[in-house]
Amino acid sequence: MSFTASKTQLTHQGAMAMLTAAINEADRIGQPQCIVVVDASGELIAEVRMTGAKFLSRKSAFAKAQTAASIGAPSANIPDGFRPGIAAATGGAVTGLPGGLPIRIGEELLGGIGVGTGTGEQDVIVGNAALAAIGAETFPQS
Repeated sequence: MSFTASKTQLTHQGAMAMLTAAINEADRIGQPQCIVVVDASGELIAEVRMTGAKFLSRKSAFAKAQTAASIGAPSANIPDGFRPGIAAATGGAVTGLPGGLPIRIGEELLGGIGVGTGTGEQDVIVGNAALAAIGAETFPQS
């Protein structure tokens, strides 16, 4: 029986590369964003609130990132009927809003990215740009 395990982790350099790519994409589409990157346990690695992004969107972006890291799938995959209850049960830490994407390279779930301020579609576009920057799996717009 083994009492230890090796695990691939997202580094701060990877998180910064993701933020840079996300900022560039948000600038390209003309939508300032709040962007949050968390590790696989939902802990913050990096974040930015772009000039002009809504300050309360930082909270939703964090919830989106935590949700994606927790479920290993886009935050929008939370079924509609469960959204109010699960949000209440987790103090808002889990959300079904689009814009939360898991950070997955191969079989490894490394964390989540959450993007907020734009439309759900814009948030996913910006999140996918960040994922592509580090060679992670990307996701179609809902």
